[in-house]
Amino acid sequence: MRRWMGIPVAAVMLTACVTINVYFPAAEAKEAAREFVEKVIGEEAPEQAPRPQDKPGGQSASLTAPQRSLASRIDWLALVGIGSAHAQGQPDITIKTPAIQAIQSRMSSRFDSQLRAHFDSGALGFANDGTISVRDASKIPLPQRVAVNQAVAEQGRDAKAVYREIAVANNHPEWEQQIRAVFARQWIDSARPGWWVQDAGGGWRQK
Repeated sequence: MRRWMGIPVAAVMLTACVTINVYFPAAEAKEAAREFVEKVIGEEAPEQAPRPQDKPGGQSASLTAPQRSLASRIDWLALVGIGSAHAQGQPDITIKTPAIQAIQSRMSSRFDSQLRAHFDSGALGFANDGTISVRDASKIPLPQRVAVNQAVAEQGRDAKAVYREIAVANNHPEWEQQIRAVFARQWIDSARPGWWVQDAGGGWRQK
């Protein structure tokens, strides 16, 4: 009897741990950042292969009889709310709101028309704070420098705005800094060969 009395306490503790551990959905944020960044810089990343559980029949179709039996015996975990805690603690990150898509469209157009050529020349680079920096102004033709500097500033303002907008759109404005950090890493990861990126210490390297 004493052994069974300990189960509700353990279940509550396990539920609390699950909620805390998955509070910021880092994997979903990274996937959202990858999708956003790839569209801005103009090339789609290769599609990922489907996971085994995506096959018709769902995950249970791949389970053996003993595994299905074990799964049926641990269904009681749902009674203590672990399933709902996971769903609430780890939502998908949406980037499909009109405001976010409007910013994305501006950034993509500006990148193609005013910034890409200067990434190719080495004048610009992705900074470690999720923005763009003028790395070597001497590589920008003098007549274009004012316009390029203005485009860089506008791109930076839009980037900061979209990090805030994504956090707000997902009902967690406190996630803004975490989302910005994920995006900062993604800009660098998505940079094309030959472009310049900034490391955590502020140094520049060419990919």
